[in-house]
Amino acid sequence: MNKKYISFIATFVLAIFLSQFFPWWSVMLAAFISELIFNLKRAAIFYIPFLSIAVYWAVHAFLLSSSNNFILAEKIAVLLSLGGNAYALIAVTAIVGGLAAGVAGMFAHQVRYMIR
Repeated sequence: MNKKYISFIATFVLAIFLSQFFPWWSVMLAAFISELIFNLKRAAIFYIPFLSIAVYWAVHAFLLSSSNNFILAEKIAVLLSLGGNAYALIAVTAIVGGLAAGVAGMFAHQVRYMIR
């Protein structure tokens, strides 16, 4: 199996586990740890953690919002000028989480480079 796929799955599983004990920034910790373990190359340093956490947060936000027929998500989407579109709010949530994880992956790569 390709190292990118294993890193994607490891980041995803680690994020699920850590989010049970820590707040939202646990996804950054998951991306940091998985990058230190798998040592990805080039653009994969950013986009593998980004995609992994974006998928995790999108699925998690969808499951939480669907339990109350997206009522709260629609109200928050109005506050954020998204026109009350709950799916746009889920997309924004996924992008924000993905960016945080991607930056954490890049930071882990720089820490590995500094140690070397």
